[in-house]
Amino acid sequence: MSEDKETLIAMGFAPERADWALRVKKGQGVQAAMDFLLAHADDPVPDPEDEMEEDIPAGAEAKSLKCSDCGKVFRSQATASFHAEKSGHENFEESTEEPLTEEEKKAKLAELREKLAAKRAAQSKEDEKAARANEAIRRKAGQDMGRVREDMAVKEAQRDAERKRQEKLEDQRARAAIKAQIEADKRERAEKAAREKALRDAAAKGESVDTPAAVPKPTASLGGGKSSEAPQTRLQIRLHVGGQPLVKTFDSNAPLREVAEFVASENLAYSVDTVKFATTFPRKQFSAQEMGKSLMANGLTPSAVLMASV
Repeated sequence: MSEDKETLIAMGFAPERADWALRVKKGQGVQAAMDFLLAHADDPVPDPEDEMEEDIPAGAEAKSLKCSDCGKVFRSQATASFHAEKSGHENFEESTEEPLTEEEKKAKLAELREKLAAKRAAQSKEDEKAARANEAIRRKAGQDMGRVREDMAVKEAQRDAERKRQEKLEDQRARAAIKAQIEADKRERAEKAAREKALRDAAAKGESVDTPAAVPKPTASLGGGKSSEAPQTRLQIRLHVGGQPLVKTFDSNAPLREVAEFVASENLAYSVDTVKFATTFPRKQFSAQEMGKSLMANGLTPSAVLMASV
């Protein structure tokens, strides 16, 4: 191994990069090789066949002899001959490189190491700067994702609250309808009892009493209960996916499946074969068989509120 290569390796350069620089800067010394490596620190080592050697400038004075076999530099022909006899090396060439004394070698090595340390320190600062920038980008991305999740959670909570509010409102309406039906039944029973008592009293006295016309019984609009004979049925359909309810009037003899077709045409979240209907009060889930029955037969006439789900 040549002294120049040993010097470059001692400075921290990889052996293959040291060989590359010495090949390119042939005969120009360690300083030239080191400057070349610093200038091409980020370049890959090319194949030797693809390299372009730098020629010694024309007219330059040869100051030494260099062994092409090992790279050592000699001041005189005598020292080169002694090296050839001792090592068996036979290939020598003139070089512009002037051999250094031991003191000069030490000073040059210190200078080269200082330059290399400065180069590495600068690279370290650049690496730290890039690392900080990457960390800032990563944190920003994490914060943005966190805000997206929070927004989604808030919107989902709002949808849940709206669904619960609608369900509560439907329950209140259903209870009010039942209460009205109960009050109507009470009035009808009281009127019937009064008529029957009047008839009994008149019969006991032998008098004739005109029977007042029976008061028609009000019909509450409750899904699943006894339906009226109205020719049309008005339905309010609430969707489990949220949004404004669907409202439409159907023929009372139309099958419940026709309502399913209407819902599927209005909202892509539903299909005719998978949509399910239910009433909230009294609670009733309509079966697949009941989808073929008319709205009147299903107790939805003259009006009702349906909950649609899948």
